[in-house]
Amino acid sequence: MTDSHTSEETKPSASEKAPADVRQKALEEELKGLVDVVGPGPLVDLLLERAFQLKATDIHLDPTDRGLLVRLRVDGLLHNVLDLPPNVTSHVISRIKLLANMDITERRLAQDGHISNAVLQHQRDIRVGSGPTIHGERLVLRLMPDNQEYVNLAELGFDDDQTRMLERCIEKPYGMILSVGPVGSGKSTTMYSCLNKLSQPTKSLVTIEDPVERRMENVNQIQVDPRIDFGFVEALRGVLRQDPDVMMVGEIRDPETAHIACRAGLTGVVVLSTLHANDTAATIDVFREFGIPPMFIADSLQGIVSQRLLRKVCKECGEEVKVDKNIKQMLQLTDEEADKCNLKKGKGCGSCFGTGYAGRTGVFEIMEMDSEIREAVLHGRSHDQMMALARTKGMETLEESARHKVIAGVTDMQEMHRVLTTFPI
Repeated sequence: MTDSHTSEETKPSASEKAPADVRQKALEEELKGLVDVVGPGPLVDLLLERAFQLKATDIHLDPTDRGLLVRLRVDGLLHNVLDLPPNVTSHVISRIKLLANMDITERRLAQDGHISNAVLQHQRDIRVGSGPTIHGERLVLRLMPDNQEYVNLAELGFDDDQTRMLERCIEKPYGMILSVGPVGSGKSTTMYSCLNKLSQPTKSLVTIEDPVERRMENVNQIQVDPRIDFGFVEALRGVLRQDPDVMMVGEIRDPETAHIACRAGLTGVVVLSTLHANDTAATIDVFREFGIPPMFIADSLQGIVSQRLLRKVCKECGEEVKVDKNIKQMLQLTDEEADKCNLKKGKGCGSCFGTGYAGRTGVFEIMEMDSEIREAVLHGRSHDQMMALARTKGMETLEESARHKVIAGVTDMQEMHRVLTTFPI
């Protein structure tokens, strides 16, 4: 989805408009200066503060033979920020592990930790994962979304027709709505937006997550804990005895969770969840592989959303691109589309780390279940047959959705090709 901040982007300050290499160097000098003066504690605090300001989603601390490489993931890609010398590496790692309530003496095994927003003075929560490498201990910090920021479906990147299709799905009195795609494609954000839309005082809403990514008011949120054998299956069984109206399951990972979620969707509960599948029709194949009877699949599913995230052309340095014969052919433009299209490409500036992109938007395909598609599921139709049938019902594919975003100047052909490798370029 979009990163929630991309719907209304503020103009960068004068310092942020500096060339990307200058801006990155300034951040490196700022962090190094703190190490020399006050030590690793304030360095970690400043690193977290700057990561939030840059709207990073992850911080990677990778040990090397030269020390510790610090990288930030911004708009889906990692950027080198700082090389810390060996003499401060262990102190920085220990500082973060202490904040996350992790065992600082254990360096041989993987650990999970959590830095709460109370520690961060009302910033977002942070999930911390550690693990051994040949050069020492590695940490990855996942910066959780802002609890207060929820965006409507249009702001996530859905067009008007797709918004209406998804709203029809989630307004059904029962059944399952799935968001599918690879890791980091914004599935959870879509489901949270759907959950937020369904949140009403007259309904009982429950989430089962690993971990809980956003804190929501008027929602009973459950954190699974495999260490005490309290996983998705155990939590699902318990919640179904507690009279839920809407239930969000963080992820369907195995056949047993899939079976229970399908049964819940058949017994009067609206079930929102995510799944790893390449596209909408592939979701049906995954459920078949899970051993779900075709009748259960057809009757429980109300809609499937397949999605990807594309970086948006930077508003500060984006320039118009002339539509030539090659571009017209690659995008399969009609003469009328070629005249109206607004292709853009970012040249790179300080606001976008020199990448030419700032922020992200979603591209989607939505399979809305109706009697004909349910009949096709019952008869075991193939992936290609399911896709062809859904397209006759008005489904726009991921490639078509991305193409429209390129024509509108929201993203460019290179980004479309990077994320959707099946699209010719």
